Amino acid sequence: MQNMKKWIAAVLALALILALALSTTAFAAVDDTGFSDVSTNDWYAEAVMYCHENELMSGTGGNAFSPNATMTRAMLATVLWRIADESVVNYLMQFSDVAGNDWYTEAVRWAASEQIMGGYGNGLFGTNDPVSREQIATILWRCEGSPEAGQSAGFADGDTIDSYAVDAVDWARANGIMNGRTGNIFAPQDSATRAEVATVLMNYTRREQPVPTPDPVPDPTPTADSNARILVAYFSGTGTTRGVAQNIVTALGTDTATLHEITAAQPYTAADLDCTDPNCRTVTEQHDPDARPAISNRVSNMEQYDVAFLGYPIWNNDAPRIIYTFLESENLNGKTIVPFCTSGGSGIANSVSNIRGLTNGTIWLDGRRFSGSTSRSTIIEWVNGLNLGITAN
Repeated sequence: MQNMKKWIAAVLALALILALALSTTAFAAVDDTGFSDVSTNDWYAEAVMYCHENELMSGTGGNAFSPNATMTRAMLATVLWRIADESVVNYLMQFSDVAGNDWYTEAVRWAASEQIMGGYGNGLFGTNDPVSREQIATILWRCEGSPEAGQSAGFADGDTIDSYAVDAVDWARANGIMNGRTGNIFAPQDSATRAEVATVLMNYTRREQPVPTPDPVPDPTPTADSNARILVAYFSGTGTTRGVAQNIVTALGTDTATLHEITAAQPYTAADLDCTDPNCRTVTEQHDPDARPAISNRVSNMEQYDVAFLGYPIWNNDAPRIIYTFLESENLNGKTIVPFCTSGGSGIANSVSNIRGLTNGTIWLDGRRFSGSTSRSTIIEWVNGLNLGITAN
């Protein structure tokens, strides 16, 4: 949980980059920045030192920080990866401009696996391309689960914002995350410098964090039963949720738990999962409350199970619509449901609040968010703390 909060706080901090172009905040004096191109009198001096000392950002070689250099996509992926404790993921990349041993390779692999940063759709990640303001807005928006924008940001140059970023920019302004420049200009294609990013990271991580919205009050705790039969049902778009589900079954033992993959009748392709395309399948489904993707397989002998672990990735701050299909098509009456999700930062509370009403006569326990790199020991600790009368090991 601490790592998750650290990740969310720092990622959201990047949203403030757009406001820094106008900012000349004065920081406390420092004796030595440690970089030949960062003077102690520079407005970003303390921020550079802070990020360097906390291993959020490093120099660019030759005792230089390159404060005025643009922040590239590879650099941004690496910063976010460091904030996420350099999580190691098993994910097959297909970017022709990312070699197997570049300094940013594992960071890009992680960012792509968490669907935080994707490619251009032509096999390129764009490693050396500068990160634009609208791209940063979109990355932050994805980290929050692509929530509804609410209302138009109303920027004077709003017609220059690329279609994929419109909702993200609207959301960012509506939530006070990003502001425009003088004249109500957003300048969506402008880039952010390394000095600006350093300043944002320091400003946000030092300020008081918002109080999180409390999770819904859970249903009554079920009666513990050491003989309970357990189903671990999951849907996985990229394989991340599958890994967590498999670890749960391994921890419980196959004599106690059964693994069941919820499979779409029409499998999801890479293009379907490309949320940078506002017309892709997943975006279209998540914006349609009535969408119910067909499932190709049902659970055999559902009546034999007492507990159902239900796993899914977070899409648009919600469970995928195929989870809605599953809950509405299976008879879960009398069962205890234990939800879990995978995401790059968004929590599980909103999705559980949306789907728990789809079942009758069920007991829902508190859900848990996991990353793709969650250790087996963490999963075991969580399962054993559910008071289900079973022991994972």
